[in-house]
Amino acid sequence: MDNSIIERLIEGNRRSLTAVQNPGEYSPALRLDTAENGQRPYAIVISCADSRVVPESIFSAGLGELFVIRIAGNVLDAHQLGSIEYAAAHLGCKLILVLGHTRCGAVSAALGGGGDGFIRYITDEILSAIGAERDPDAACCLNVQHAVDVIRRAFADHPEIPSADLDILGAVYDVATGEVRWL
Repeated sequence: MDNSIIERLIEGNRRSLTAVQNPGEYSPALRLDTAENGQRPYAIVISCADSRVVPESIFSAGLGELFVIRIAGNVLDAHQLGSIEYAAAHLGCKLILVLGHTRCGAVSAALGGGGDGFIRYITDEILSAIGAERDPDAACCLNVQHAVDVIRRAFADHPEIPSADLDILGAVYDVATGEVRWL
């Protein structure tokens, strides 16, 4: 486990708690550098698509520092796993973070009986993750842990990504306080 990456995320979250604006760098020079030389993210973050959950702000990250995959309820299918595979195998990311959050609408919808239409794909996945749990916060943690387990199974024997080189963690972001609680 590369503790320096985790510490970078923890410290970034600490800075974000009092920041009025994201302290991460988004300068024209950095934009040009990443355009010409490519991206070099230090972590992959799978988060909910909720507009209150912005990993770059939560972790005080700048342009090109995080490879972010956002989807309602942070549920995973082959599309998200393919994005993770790309970032880990081709961009060299060594940390995958599944970031759930408090007051999650997708978790609430699942707890309320699911949804209609395409939303049902999301809520059914969350319901399978949480089982009989009905407490929203506990359900959120179970949903995050389920996604962590899905990623671990998917990449356990990956030929390009040695599991010993990859850390897969879960956390929950509190939308009221801004704090990240690591699971």
